[in-house]
Amino acid sequence: MKNISTNGYAEVNGNNVVKEKEEKVEYEEVDAISEAMGAMGRWQVLVCIAISLVKFPVAWHQLAIVFMAPQKQEFNCTSPARSDNKDQCLVSINGTQLECEDWDFDKSIFPETIISQWGLVCNRSHYANVLQSILMFGILLGNITFGSLADRYGRKIPLMISVILQLASGIGCAIVPWFPALLLLKLLSAMATGGTMVTSYVICMEIVGIKWRAAITVLYQIPFSLGHMSLAGIAYLFRHWQHLQLAISLPSIILLSYWWIVPESPRWLLAVDKQQAACKILKKAAKMNKVEEKDIPELVRKHYLHQHSRKSASDHSASILDLLRTPNMRIKSLSIFFNWIVCGMGLFGMTQYIGQVGGDIFLNFAVSGVTQIPGNFVAWWAMNRLGRKITLIVSHITAGLAALLLIVTPLNIAWLRLIFACFGIVGMSVSFTTVYLFSGELFPTVVRNIGVGTSSMCARIGSMVAPFVVSLSLIRDWLPPLLFGILPLIGASLVVLLPETNDCKLPETLQDGEDFGKKIKKNQQTKDVEAEDVL
Repeated sequence: MKNISTNGYAEVNGNNVVKEKEEKVEYEEVDAISEAMGAMGRWQVLVCIAISLVKFPVAWHQLAIVFMAPQKQEFNCTSPARSDNKDQCLVSINGTQLECEDWDFDKSIFPETIISQWGLVCNRSHYANVLQSILMFGILLGNITFGSLADRYGRKIPLMISVILQLASGIGCAIVPWFPALLLLKLLSAMATGGTMVTSYVICMEIVGIKWRAAITVLYQIPFSLGHMSLAGIAYLFRHWQHLQLAISLPSIILLSYWWIVPESPRWLLAVDKQQAACKILKKAAKMNKVEEKDIPELVRKHYLHQHSRKSASDHSASILDLLRTPNMRIKSLSIFFNWIVCGMGLFGMTQYIGQVGGDIFLNFAVSGVTQIPGNFVAWWAMNRLGRKITLIVSHITAGLAALLLIVTPLNIAWLRLIFACFGIVGMSVSFTTVYLFSGELFPTVVRNIGVGTSSMCARIGSMVAPFVVSLSLIRDWLPPLLFGILPLIGASLVVLLPETNDCKLPETLQDGEDFGKKIKKNQQTKDVEAEDVL
């Protein structure tokens, strides 16, 4: 006896036959786009390389605060006049304690910084940390805002808007004469940076095949490491903070070419039923990749029919609440969110803390950037060989132990402290690379931008807290490395709750996202039962 189901596929009385047909249909459906243009080819390589360049200004804008507002810039009180140099914030005149009103800053390394221009010392010293927190808060807002826009209006237009905003606000930061205005423009610049991050990465994720997702994730992160490393050289050449601000903002002019180079995501186009536009992009990609001629419109039509039959009414109004609505998605979302917080706090906190390990700030910063590059390739190898889950656990443990070793390393052994700090940064960079791919694979297509955007938002929360954690060294030297050591270890324990995503198809619908992980456990249980039956 045979019936025809509403989705157009035969249902039979044998459950195994039904399961085999469903699995076959899912495999064909998810590979429709890759089948049309190839999993990886010349077109994907060119697009991904072009998009990954956006990570240079991302690194520059996020990390330049290390040179624009160095934490240990020395200063002397000049008003009111004083004869001793013990306290540069309070002056005792005729037994009366007066607050210092003006300072003479050490300009032997930096002729002008944000701290020296606006006197952010003594009772105003917290403004430097506030500036860094506002920067990370702006990236958080950008992740949420542009992530939602990208799910609604496509990936390309929000990417272009964020590039233009980054260019305009970055230049504005260099010429504004008021500190409150600088804070506002830094917020806008950071929002734009967050927008370029989330939209560009999702485009890369959605145009390559399953086997290439780890490779593209690493390729996407390498320019950030190169930007980190090159920032030391740029800051060495442009030591005035305004000149440095212009130097890291003007290259965004090149990114305006994305309007002609970067395509819209064909996967998003199909998700919103724009089949004709998707066919046009897929045909161009197939031609450049020299893929054998296929009936692309027919592949797209089958993809659309299958996708449409599996969509639920809630998919059309998917929101951030869908990440927490169901039990399995809630566990995965909260676990990955905490790990993003750890990555944000650890990477940017350790990057700032490296200025306190001793030695030349430019050399230390360059070394910490250089060490991230092999870390990216280690992440590539490990994610493919060991899987996302084990890689994230090991990298977290490495970073945590390296930070804890800083506590017991004497302050006068600067080279050893630099090594441990670099190991901490490398561990966090591997974790960041892994968690980027991990989260992109965990969330279904209908909420992928919201999921990745919210995840990145959690990283910004960690980054916002990072400068205040680093400032705890004023209370006790061991407090910052203690926190940078314990939190990654907690994050590693939460990764155990996540399913492995290596070589798994991307979940498309909300139901796919809820079932992902459950199916793996059920299949394993079935295999165990079958093995017991055989015995």
